Amino acid sequence: MSGVNGIGPGSQGYVYSALSSGSRVNTAAQGASEMAILQEEQRQIGGYNAGTENMQSAKNALNIADGATAEITENLQRMRELAIKASNGLLSNEDKSYIQEEINGLKQGIADIADRTNYNGVPLLDNEEGKVFQLASDANGTQRDFKTVNATLDALGIADFDVTKSFDIKTLDNAMNMISKGRASMGAQTNAFDVAINYNNTVTYNTTAAQSTTGDTEYGEYIQKLKKQNTLNDVQMEMQKKRQEDEERRKLSLFQ
Repeated sequence: MSGVNGIGPGSQGYVYSALSSGSRVNTAAQGASEMAILQEEQRQIGGYNAGTENMQSAKNALNIADGATAEITENLQRMRELAIKASNGLLSNEDKSYIQEEINGLKQGIADIADRTNYNGVPLLDNEEGKVFQLASDANGTQRDFKTVNATLDALGIADFDVTKSFDIKTLDNAMNMISKGRASMGAQTNAFDVAINYNNTVTYNTTAAQSTTGDTEYGEYIQKLKKQNTLNDVQMEMQKKRQEDEERRKLSLFQ
């Protein structure tokens, strides 16, 4: 009966533990090497899941930045239309001042978007040129970088754009080109994160399957083990009972 409370693989206590927990390795005594493997697999699963969360956050940030730069592009396109309209010698200075008022409003809109666009309070478009965001992407802490685009008026070169003075429409073309390149880069980075996330998910799935193979309880097998243990316990109890009866009969025979 001592096997009922044991923890080793051959004990009834181990069988009960495996059935109740769903894992056949709950302590090092039940399989030191298996426990080490399971812990390493769990470390990898946790690391890859954390890396995936990091990259998903990066994707979200890039999507926010892309949506904001799409609005900036619309403002720049309208500014270009107005600049072309202002390139008309038949317009008076007053007419051009009215056009400039709308352009100023559009520039302020761009400045507001660049200032307010953020992820978790971290500015995405109002940053120094070349700023790179970093994150760990997998269980080994592999570093991945991504960047957005600096969309401030100064960075775009349109802070002083004024159709009431001498101006060059190419200034707006250059700004639009900067935004277009930035959006293309952010799209490519988003696609790269998708690939990396799919890889993490595949590794996590396969590692989880391996972990299941190593540690999960095979219920059919363990129920059979439990039945065998119960049968052995019943036999042991019957044998013990018989020994006790034989001993009682022996003692009685001594007095006859």
